[in-house]
Amino acid sequence: MTSPRTRERMVIRLQEQGIYHSQVLDVLNRLPRHLFVDEALAHRAYEDTALPIGYQQTLSQPYIVARMTELLLEKCPHPRKVLEIGTGSGYQTAVLAAVSDHVYSVERIRPLSEKTRKRFQQLKIYNVFPRYADGTLGWREKGPYDAIVVTAASSSVPEALKSQLCSGGVLIIPVGNQESQVLKRITAAYGQYQEEDIEPARFVPLLEGRIR
Repeated sequence: MTSPRTRERMVIRLQEQGIYHSQVLDVLNRLPRHLFVDEALAHRAYEDTALPIGYQQTLSQPYIVARMTELLLEKCPHPRKVLEIGTGSGYQTAVLAAVSDHVYSVERIRPLSEKTRKRFQQLKIYNVFPRYADGTLGWREKGPYDAIVVTAASSSVPEALKSQLCSGGVLIIPVGNQESQVLKRITAAYGQYQEEDIEPARFVPLLEGRIR
């Protein structure tokens, strides 16, 4: 259930669901998703479902990881700097690291941040820069960013994140409450923001502050 053949079947399913971007499909075909969940859940790693990673957080289903990455690359084919809000177990982070030069990833839950930092070292992913901090504030010191990906749902689009995009930069974020959310793509241009509603989504809420 964790073999390369299992990943191939996952990629075929993603294509059937409408994921078309060859770079995204290639990355998901190569990246061992089972290493980003607890060993007891490894046999479910390639199912099209979200999986718990502790602290009331989840690893998003493969489709949504692929879709968010695809939406980013459609607008920004060669991102140099990407900010991720919500490192979680690091799977989306690792996908972003494979398609961009540098990923700055913020996680508000210290144990998750520390565990994932070690995971990146073990997997020899060296272009990810993790940080334990309040993700709603972004990481202004490292910006501006070609792209920002938010892996938790906000009740509205945080102005702090929009302001950290470079001109032409793109923000991928789910917006809404626990009953109704929509995945949005926001593109910055000369101080203006073009907003697109992409599709319904379901994420854990984006929260302020930090958890030790």
